[in-house]
Amino acid sequence: MVPIITVLMPVPRIAIIGRPNVGKSSLLNMLAGDKVSIVDDAPGVTRDRVSVLIDLPSHHEGEPERTVELTDTGGYGVYVAEGERFDDVGADLSKLSKDIEAQIAEAISSADVILFCIDAQAGITPLDEHIARLLREQRLGTRQREGHVVPVHIVATKTDGPRWEAHAFEIAALGFGDPILCSARTNYLRREMREKLFDLLPPAEPGDNDGVLVDLKIAIVGKRNAGKSSLVNALAGEPRVIVSEIAGTTRDAVDVRIQAGDKSVMLIDTAGLRRKKSFTGAIEWYAFDRAKRAIERADVVFMLIDATEPVSQVDQQMAMLIQKSFKPCVIVVNKWDMIAGRKNDKGREISPADYHAYLQKELRGLDFAPIVVISTATGLNLKAPIKVAFDLFEQAGQRVPTGQLNRLLESILAQRGPSSKLGTIARVFYAAQVRTHPPTIAMVVNHPQLFNANYMRYMLGRFRDALPFEEVPIRILVRGRKRGEEMHTTEHLKGRVQREQPLVQHMDSEALTEQDIAEILNEEAGDDAEAYFDQE
Repeated sequence: MVPIITVLMPVPRIAIIGRPNVGKSSLLNMLAGDKVSIVDDAPGVTRDRVSVLIDLPSHHEGEPERTVELTDTGGYGVYVAEGERFDDVGADLSKLSKDIEAQIAEAISSADVILFCIDAQAGITPLDEHIARLLREQRLGTRQREGHVVPVHIVATKTDGPRWEAHAFEIAALGFGDPILCSARTNYLRREMREKLFDLLPPAEPGDNDGVLVDLKIAIVGKRNAGKSSLVNALAGEPRVIVSEIAGTTRDAVDVRIQAGDKSVMLIDTAGLRRKKSFTGAIEWYAFDRAKRAIERADVVFMLIDATEPVSQVDQQMAMLIQKSFKPCVIVVNKWDMIAGRKNDKGREISPADYHAYLQKELRGLDFAPIVVISTATGLNLKAPIKVAFDLFEQAGQRVPTGQLNRLLESILAQRGPSSKLGTIARVFYAAQVRTHPPTIAMVVNHPQLFNANYMRYMLGRFRDALPFEEVPIRILVRGRKRGEEMHTTEHLKGRVQREQPLVQHMDSEALTEQDIAEILNEEAGDDAEAYFDQE
């Protein structure tokens, strides 16, 4: 596979490995201070490499903290126990074992520090001994680096308190030195572990933290088997996440940092979505939560559509989730090579224009979003979605001068203003763009109820035509003037308020106080998409 984009390796890497259910994901979450990896008693929850950047504080005076990449891996030897091998539709999960082990080996081969987790309460098991033997013989990844071998450090997980310390130290019998003791459940010896991890890092070099901050974060979402993981691997040029015909292979939100030209990008692969009534356990709920959080922390969202399948209700409601997030979206149509030769209703070969018209009809909430057709199998057009994502991010960061916005509002209201059956005329007392990412326009009006959903759609359309936000979501916030509220207008600041000035009073966005903005931003829409996924 020829790399499309090079994978970044700018900071020290720490790999967490071990058999299933020894607390690897809990350890990562404890060190990260966040729910990054899914934690569940069922074996095989983690399959891909789940990475997170964390800052390790120094306990040496005058020494700065170090940023490291912490990587959780799947449990070695999973899906061999009876009762855990098959999923809810009878797919043989043992087929994933080779891929999971390959991900573990890759994490070891790229790590600067290797943490081999052993359950202090269970003691050393035969599977632990087998993994230790593979590590010593370097048959599970390679620990050989330029001029040295990366050592393995034992972590005695589930050392919940002093009474477990004696059991933990018995793990030294594996021959990798004294274990590092900790407990993710009780946080016992957490600070001591962070200090020991800091001391295990290789010496800092100039440029160690270069590229830690990425220029763009992209969440890749879609229903099951749309090709999300294949897209990540194609862009990274390596099997960074597991690709399988088994639906639901990806559970966690997996971050992959890549370099696109002179820009750094974080790709966030997510679990495929389906209706909640089809969920078979807590793990799917956790995966759904990770997908939603991936959208929230992304700058741009790739909504992946399978060109060989008709747009489903899950696709439509996922589009609504993205719409409610106000994140720029690129609709990425995958598997375009597989519809070659198919005919449209006029008997002609289906073109991207045909599919564009089809998606605009089926995904009305995202009718402004650009559409890119690709094929991860053939490499067709793979660079295009990244370029479009940067364009959308730049669009969402534009600011419109207050004067230009007010003149546009005057024109819109003069041409077609909202009105009631009683003839009440709408007035906008002041308006300004108060935020970027997403572009947010706040308006204080005389009668908020006149600005109903139909009129807001009309206003959005006019804004898209006239403002530099043609392909990104625009948030319009409307509220009424409170009784006795002073107008924060330029005229008021000069001592010349004209309260009944028709239509719009010109205003500088800086004239809005932080309290004004906070109050306006508190008016959020409900989440109909959430209700959909709850339906039976």
